[in-house]
Amino acid sequence: MNIKEVAKKYELSEATIRYYEKVGLIPPVHRNSVGYRDFTQEDENWINFSKCMRMSGMSVDSLAEYISLFGQGDSTVARRKEILEEQQALIKSKLDDMQNTYDRISMKIDTYDEHLAKFEKELENQKENV
Repeated sequence: MNIKEVAKKYELSEATIRYYEKVGLIPPVHRNSVGYRDFTQEDENWINFSKCMRMSGMSVDSLAEYISLFGQGDSTVARRKEILEEQQALIKSKLDDMQNTYDRISMKIDTYDEHLAKFEKELENQKENV
């Protein structure tokens, strides 16, 4: 698959995919006989993984380290796991913050619902007294 097709499939720009490769967020992409990128399923898997990790907020440096370590083999499993656990902890913290924000907004909406119900009741009472 060429870069244009991959970019469309993963909703990334071609420039982003080139950048990912340049800075080590994906391993070097396979090339065809004339030197054009020819993405294999494995290349696509790395793009999808890197996109997911970046969307989770993982830093370029951490992701590049993870990819580099992966290329070094099984001796780096512990460190790779550590990188993922660090990211997981960051995501959990963000989720907790979002849940607290959601709960607060829900409370405010409930308060407004109570005010609106009270206001509507007062309007009904005023209509009855007219």
